[in-house]
Amino acid sequence: MRRRLLDATVDCLVEHGYAGTTTTRVAERAGVTRGAQVHHFPTKADLVTSAIRHLAAKRTEVAMAEIDRLKASADPVGDALQLMWEMHQGPVFSATVELWVASRTDPDLRRQMSAVEPIATSSLVEFGKALLPGYAGHPEFLPAVYTAMDTVRGILIASWATRDQAELDARWARARRHLRVLYSALLEAA
Repeated sequence: MRRRLLDATVDCLVEHGYAGTTTTRVAERAGVTRGAQVHHFPTKADLVTSAIRHLAAKRTEVAMAEIDRLKASADPVGDALQLMWEMHQGPVFSATVELWVASRTDPDLRRQMSAVEPIATSSLVEFGKALLPGYAGHPEFLPAVYTAMDTVRGILIASWATRDQAELDARWARARRHLRVLYSALLEAA
C-alpha cells in the first residue's frame, strides 16, 4: 500500500504539479482510502517527501548496479557522467523540481526537503567514491561531483522552455566534454 501511495504521488506531481497534488487525489489514484493514506503519511509534505526519498533510493540502487561495468569501462568518467544524466531523466526529476519550487514558499515542505535533499545528494557522492576510490579523498572531489550534478540539473530545467531534443542533446554533449576536462585535471592532480 505504501508503494502504491508513493508511486501515485510521483505521478500526481508530474501530471498536476505540487499545487494540484492533493492527498485525496493521491489516495484515489493509488486505489486506497483516505484513512489508509493518512495512516501512512499524515500530511501532504510527509507524502511527497517520502515519495522522493523512496525514488532516490531506487535510483541509487540502479546506479550501484552499474559500478562494475563502469570500473571496467575505457572511459569510466565519461560513462559515469552519462549515467548521471540518464538518472535525471523522467518523472522523478520533474517531481523533485516541483517540490524544490514549492518549498520556496511552503515552510513545512522546505523543512522536509532540506532533510531529503542531502540524502539524494549523498547517494551520488557515494557512487562517485565507489567508482573512483583512489580520488575520493582529493579536496576537489566533492566540488567536482556537485558541479556535475548542478550542470545536469540546470540543463534539464532550462530545456523545459524549448522542448527541443536536438538542442538538449547538444548542450549535454558540450557540458559533458567540459566536465570530463574538469575530472581529468582532478585525476591528474591526485
